[in-house]
Amino acid sequence: MTRPSTEPSPALPDWPHCRHSAAAATGPADCQGRQVPGYTVCLAHLDAPGRAAYLAALSPGADIDHRGTPFTGELLSELLSALTDSATGRPCIAEARFEQAKFTRDAVFDDVRFDRDAWFKGAEFEANARFEGAEFSGVAQFEAAYIGGHASFEQATFRRGAWFVRAEVGATAVFGGVLFSGEASFLGATFRGDAWFGGAQFRGDTWFRGTKFCADAVFLKASFERVANVGPLVCTGTLDMSEAVFGTAVTIEAAADAVHCRRTRWASPAALRLRHAAVDMSDAVLEYPVTVTAHSRPFVADGEQLAEPGFNNARVRVVSLRGVDAAHLVLTDIDLTDCRFAGTVHLDQLRLEGLYTLAFAPRGLRRHGVRPVRWTPRRTLAEEHHWRAVRSVGSDGWSPPLEGEEVLEPAALAPVYRQLRKSFEDGKHEPGAADFYYGEMEMRRHADDIPWAERSLLTMYWALSGYGLRASRALTWLLTSMAVTVLVMMLWGLPQYDPKPAGLVTFTSPHKIAIATVTSDPVNPNGPYRERLSADRFDKSLRLVINSVVFRSSGQNLTTVGTYSEMASRLAEPVLLGLALLAIRNRVKR
Repeated sequence: MTRPSTEPSPALPDWPHCRHSAAAATGPADCQGRQVPGYTVCLAHLDAPGRAAYLAALSPGADIDHRGTPFTGELLSELLSALTDSATGRPCIAEARFEQAKFTRDAVFDDVRFDRDAWFKGAEFEANARFEGAEFSGVAQFEAAYIGGHASFEQATFRRGAWFVRAEVGATAVFGGVLFSGEASFLGATFRGDAWFGGAQFRGDTWFRGTKFCADAVFLKASFERVANVGPLVCTGTLDMSEAVFGTAVTIEAAADAVHCRRTRWASPAALRLRHAAVDMSDAVLEYPVTVTAHSRPFVADGEQLAEPGFNNARVRVVSLRGVDAAHLVLTDIDLTDCRFAGTVHLDQLRLEGLYTLAFAPRGLRRHGVRPVRWTPRRTLAEEHHWRAVRSVGSDGWSPPLEGEEVLEPAALAPVYRQLRKSFEDGKHEPGAADFYYGEMEMRRHADDIPWAERSLLTMYWALSGYGLRASRALTWLLTSMAVTVLVMMLWGLPQYDPKPAGLVTFTSPHKIAIATVTSDPVNPNGPYRERLSADRFDKSLRLVINSVVFRSSGQNLTTVGTYSEMASRLAEPVLLGLALLAIRNRVKR
């Protein structure tokens, strides 16, 4: 595969180039390969006797210069065989010059030892390039190199520097187990297939500024000892840094579809500035403060804005914090709708800043089994969504778990809500904490390890006032109770007529008289019910009920039914009023 380009043909090189013309229709200037010393043509166009003589004169550790030379797989194999050390079985080259060389077949440099600098600047590998186990003692220069197929540097060693500036790999790139002892630069490089850096060790300064990964970029178990910045880069697939180790303070800037930091270890402060990514931080080890921030604008590298292809996510989402010690974690402008919090350590110390989003209970009328329900609006955990979605058929609006995802029971979710509530309370965000208190109480009400009597009390508390958080519910019950009490008083509680006191005179002795006032017992009302529903009786009943709400006695004569109704009203209605006031306070408190 030839490197795609719209640029004009390059000018003649500044080295003595090949002058072959023996049957070449394109003329002597067609090949830009460097002339073999003592000849006027490059190695590719050298005749058989001349090539044999040149290769026979080479020895392990020699300098070679084949800039611009076109190589077939057979020709490269002959060259490396001439440079192979019989004692070690490895090809050994002092300084290698392959700038702008073209490799038309697979280029295999496995186990080659480069004792000084190796130059592949501008080289074109039309097929695969293999440098597995190669050792670069000097600078390895692959600037602007193009590899049309797979590139494999597995277990290679770069002792001084590895320069892949503006390099391009058309298929999979493998750097597994590579040791970068010196500087490693991938500035502006493009990887069109998966890029694998699993187990790589970056011991020197490393740059990925402007790097573009068109598939997955995997840094599984990689080690970064002196890396201060990773990115800004673009990864249209998954940027996987699972089990990687960062030894110094680092800033990671990436626009990616997903970022995996599972069991990643940060031994120093770190800042993750991300765009579009779904972040999984399961079991990550945070020894120092780590911030995850959604970057609002596209990244800029070397004065140019990095192009971002279509990503699945508009916002940065954290999907898991399981196993993370959140005492050092700060999340800013993060979408937590699908985040799994269960198993997070010190969740009560998690800091949420900026514009963050949590999952909400389904809104509007929903189907729950065979009956319609309206769920209380509140912030919820993704784990509660999963539990409610699978606990019964027809739980409309609750998000189901992913296939194979463990569904936690309410007893395990109640402590999670409790810790989040404390986090919000410590941050003086009382209204937000109220939602998590509601969730905690809901999980307690549904938990199997709670005694039946306690669950019954919680159910009553929920039904009357939404755990003291829903003023509308408490006010509805209060108004309903008052209306029922007024109706009972009008129909049966007020007597037929107000008893009038009468004087009773008693002669206790011939010269003494005792006078007492006696009031007759209230007479139960009789007659049609519609006659009892008069304006006068309504007025008396309403005053009596209002007095009961504020613990005052109306002083009204009542029937037996009315007396007991008033007692019940004076007990229940003030409680409902108090619950309504408590709910209002919880919603407006700061």
